[in-house]
Amino acid sequence: MAAVVKPPEAPAAKRGGLRAWLYKRLPIEEFISTQLTGYYAPKNFNFWYYFGVLSIVVLALQLLTGIYLTMFYKPGAATSFESVQFIMREVDYGWLIRYIHSTGASAFFLVVYLHMFRALLYGSYKPPRELLWVIGMLVYIALMAEAFMGYVLPWGNMSYWAAQVIVNLFGTIPWIGPGLVEWIRGDYGIADATLNRFFALHVVAVPLALLLLVVLHLVALRRAGSNNPDGIEIKEKLGPDGHPLDGIPFHPYYTVKDTVGVGVFFVLFAIVVFFAPTLGGYFLEHANFEPANPLSTPPEITPSWYFTPFYAILRAVPNQRLGALLLLLAVIAYLFLPWLDRSPVKSMRYKGWLSRLFFALFVAAFLGLMYAGLNPPEGAFVTLGRVCAVFYFAYFVLMPVYTRLETAKPAPERVRFHAHT
Repeated sequence: MAAVVKPPEAPAAKRGGLRAWLYKRLPIEEFISTQLTGYYAPKNFNFWYYFGVLSIVVLALQLLTGIYLTMFYKPGAATSFESVQFIMREVDYGWLIRYIHSTGASAFFLVVYLHMFRALLYGSYKPPRELLWVIGMLVYIALMAEAFMGYVLPWGNMSYWAAQVIVNLFGTIPWIGPGLVEWIRGDYGIADATLNRFFALHVVAVPLALLLLVVLHLVALRRAGSNNPDGIEIKEKLGPDGHPLDGIPFHPYYTVKDTVGVGVFFVLFAIVVFFAPTLGGYFLEHANFEPANPLSTPPEITPSWYFTPFYAILRAVPNQRLGALLLLLAVIAYLFLPWLDRSPVKSMRYKGWLSRLFFALFVAAFLGLMYAGLNPPEGAFVTLGRVCAVFYFAYFVLMPVYTRLETAKPAPERVRFHAHT
C-alpha cells in the first residue's frame, strides 16, 4: 500500500496554545503569506502605482471621519445646516474632522483619477483584466453617487441648487421621468424627505456597496495579477521555484515603498486641511457657507471640481435630454474599453503614434472640460466645452479604428527594469 503523504503544517499550527487555536479558525498567517509575502508583483512598478494604495487609504479616512460626523449631524431642512455649524463651532475638533472629510472627498477623486490614468496609460483594462477594470469602474460610479449625496447633506445654498439640477436630470427620461424625480425626492420638492433618503444612502447603503466592490476589485486583482508599465504578463515566465522571474514579493518591497508614498500624501493632505481647506472655493464653495434658500439662486450653479468635466458635457448642447444622454454615455463609455481597444499590445510604450495622439487629446479634452465646467456657460467656455466633448468621445468611438490601423512596436518578452545604483 502506498504511503500517504501529509501536507506540511503551517507554522502556527505546529505550536499549541491560543495562537494555534486562533489559526485553525481564522488563518491570518495564511492570508498574509498568500496575499503579501507570497504575492509576487512585477519588479518594475513606478510612481503611478502609488495611487491604488492611496485610494484605499483615503477610503478608510473617509469612513472613519464620516462615522464621527454622523454622531452629531441631524438630517432635515431645519436642522442640517445648523448641525454642521454646531460641528464646526461647538464639537471638540469638529472643524478638523469636517475639513478632513471634505478635503478627503476631493483627495479621493484625485487619486482615483490618477489611478485610472495609469490604467489607461498601460492598458490595465485589456485581457486578462477585463473584469478587474469593469469592477473598478463600478467603484468609480458608486463613488460618484456617494459624493453627490454627501454634497447635498450640509444643506448649504449650493447643495440645495445642485441637488435641484442633478435630480431634475432624471426627469429627461422618457415616460417615467417625472414620476422618477418625485420618487427620488420623496416629495414634490427637495425637502426633509430628500435629506433623510440621501443621508441613509450616503451613510449605509452606498458605503456597503462601495466596500463590497472594493473587495471584489482586490480579489480580481489577485486573480489576474498586477499589470506593469511594459504590459508583460509575468506569470508566463516562472523560475525553478515556481515564482515569476520578473516578480518580487509584495511584502516587504512594495509595502515599504507604499509606506513612503502614504507618508508624503499625508504631509500634502495636512497642508491643505490646515492652511487651505476650501482651496479658494474649489473644495468647499463659498455659497455652501450660506443656508439653503429656495428664493436665492447662486450667481453660478457649479458642482464640485471632480464633476465639472461631465457637467460641461451636459451644458455643451442646448437640448437638456440630449445633454443628459451624453453625460450618461461619458461615464459608461469606460466600461467598454476592454473591447474597444484592438491593439496587440497593452502599454502605451509600444502602441503606435495614433494611440498616443488620441490619448493625449483625450487627456487634454478631459482637463479642458474640467476648466469649462468651472466657468460660466457663456462665450468661449461654451465653445471650449463643445470642442473638448468632441475629442473626449472621439477617443472611445474611434478606438477600434485607430488601434487596428496603426503599427505597434513589438513588446519585449521580459519586463524592462534597471535597479537603482
